[in-house]
Amino acid sequence: MQKILILDFGSQYTQLIARRVREMNVYCEIVPYNKLPALTPDIQGVILSGSPFSVRWSNALRLDLSLIAGKKPLLGICYGAQLMADFFGGEVGQSEKREYGKVMLQHHAPADPFFIGISKRSQVWMSHSDTILCLPEGFEVLGNSDTIPYAAFRSANGKFAEPVYGIQFHPEVFHSLEGFEILKNFVLGICHCKGDWTAAHFVEGTVESLRQQIGNEKVIMALSGGVDSTVAATLLHRAIGDRLFCFFVDNGLLRKNEFTDVLDSYQHMGLNIEGVDAKERFYAALKGVTNPEEKRKIIGKLFIDIFEEESEAHPDFQWLGQGTIYPDVIRSISVHGPFRHHQKSPQRGRVARKTETEDRGAAPDVVQRRSAACGQGTQYHAQYPEPAPVSGPRPGHPYPGRYYA
Repeated sequence: MQKILILDFGSQYTQLIARRVREMNVYCEIVPYNKLPALTPDIQGVILSGSPFSVRWSNALRLDLSLIAGKKPLLGICYGAQLMADFFGGEVGQSEKREYGKVMLQHHAPADPFFIGISKRSQVWMSHSDTILCLPEGFEVLGNSDTIPYAAFRSANGKFAEPVYGIQFHPEVFHSLEGFEILKNFVLGICHCKGDWTAAHFVEGTVESLRQQIGNEKVIMALSGGVDSTVAATLLHRAIGDRLFCFFVDNGLLRKNEFTDVLDSYQHMGLNIEGVDAKERFYAALKGVTNPEEKRKIIGKLFIDIFEEESEAHPDFQWLGQGTIYPDVIRSISVHGPFRHHQKSPQRGRVARKTETEDRGAAPDVVQRRSAACGQGTQYHAQYPEPAPVSGPRPGHPYPGRYYA
C-alpha cells in the first residue's frame, strides 16, 4: 500500500497536513522527527512538518536529512523548509517582522510540477518568525512574497535523485486558497501516489487479513462506546464472528442513558457482548477525589482491573483486540511526550495471552468513514471518538449521573 510519511516536529498543523493527504485517498503516517523508520518501497514521499522551534536555537529539533534526500521526494513546510535550508548550507535568520497571516505568493515556475495549475499570484498563510536569508548551493527559488524572497524553492535538477521542495507557508490550512492543489501536486504528481486508498478497500482487506491472522482462535475486547473501538469490533466480528467476545463497562460517568443505548446498539449489530455494571466501584473509588489527575489514575486503574477480571472469567481467548485510533498512537509517542489521557495501558501485556490486534492506522476522520463503510449508524460515525476515561477527570462533574455531554 502506497503511503506518505509525515515527520512531526511538533507543529499544531501536523494532523491537518495528514488529513489533507487522506482527502486525496492516499494513506499517510505521522511519526516523530526522531523516529524515522526505514524508507521502504511503499513510502512514496516524505513531508517535514512545521514546529514551534527555531533552527537557530541550541535545542532545535534536528534530523540528518541525508537519510531522506535523494531517496524519496521530500517536502519541507515552514520549519521543515528552514531546516532543509540550514542543513544543506543555506542561511536562516530572524525576520525583521514576524510573518503571520494572509500573504500573496508569487511563483515563477508554472512548468514545475509543484505549481502546475496554480495561479501566478495565490493567497497563502504564513506563520513564522524566522526566514531563509540565503538558499543552499544547488537549490533554486520558485516563488516569493513581497517580504520573503524564498517563499518556495526546490533542489536544482541533478542535485538529488529525487526532488526536494521547501515552502515557508502552510498549504494545509484553508487560508491558503490553492494549498490543497499544491499538496496534491506533490503527493499525486511528484510522489506518484495513485489515490486509490478508500475506506471500503480498507474494510475488505482488513477483514481478510484478520481472518488469516487469527485463524480459529478467539479474541477478547473491551469497547468504549466510541466510534474507534466500534469499528475495530465490527471488523473483527466480520472476520471471526462469535469468536470475538466484547464487554462494555458502565463506570457511572457516561452520558445520560448511554450505557443501555450503546449496549442495545451493539447487540443489534450482532456482537457477542456483555455489559458490566461497575458504577458503584467507580463511585466508591472516586469518592472525595477532586484532583483531575488523581481521578484519571483511579479510573484507568479500575478499567484495567475490570479487564483482567473479565479475562480471567473467559480464559480461552488467545488475542486482545484494541480499537486504538491513530492519534492515540501518535500522542503516546509524540514529540511533546505522551498525552496522559491517550497513553496505551502498560499493564495490558498481562492480559493478552498472545498478541493484540489494533485499528491503529486510522485518524478520527478516517475511522468515521470506515464506520460508514461498515454500515454503522450515524450515532457512531457522526460522533468524534473520545477515550473512555476522559469524561471522569473533568472538573465540575463530582457527582454521579450529572455528566450529560
